[in-house]
Amino acid sequence: MADTEQTALTKANNDTQEISIESAESDIKSMIYVIRNQQVMIDSDLAMLYQVETRVLNQAVKRNISRFPERFRFQLTKEEYENLKSQFVISSLEDDNGYGGRRKLPFVFTEQGIAMLSAVLRSDVAIRVSIRIMDTKVGDF
Repeated sequence: MADTEQTALTKANNDTQEISIESAESDIKSMIYVIRNQQVMIDSDLAMLYQVETRVLNQAVKRNISRFPERFRFQLTKEEYENLKSQFVISSLEDDNGYGGRRKLPFVFTEQGIAMLSAVLRSDVAIRVSIRIMDTKVGDF
């Protein structure tokens, strides 16, 4: 393939990724919840934004658990999860594992936890998405 064709292809791929990230930005505000008086985002929503599977995101966190104290990331209780699900008619929380529901209670991440995710996921997408999330103005988040 000629250099100009390769350059055009690379630019087209980058533009496509940028468009999908920008369209996701409009949904970021709707993915921020207040739980335990903290603004948080759910692991499955973050995984979708970062373009990885939820299990991959959580495995990366487990491998770097010292970077994620309880104030950066915590697991929802059954009651918190049920309350969150009841807010939606059709919930993305239901289809997370392809079996009609999650097998484990989700983890949620605070702003500091989200910032730390870009360091442990180590991808350009993760960095760009984290910046977009931080740029999203929702209260103190």
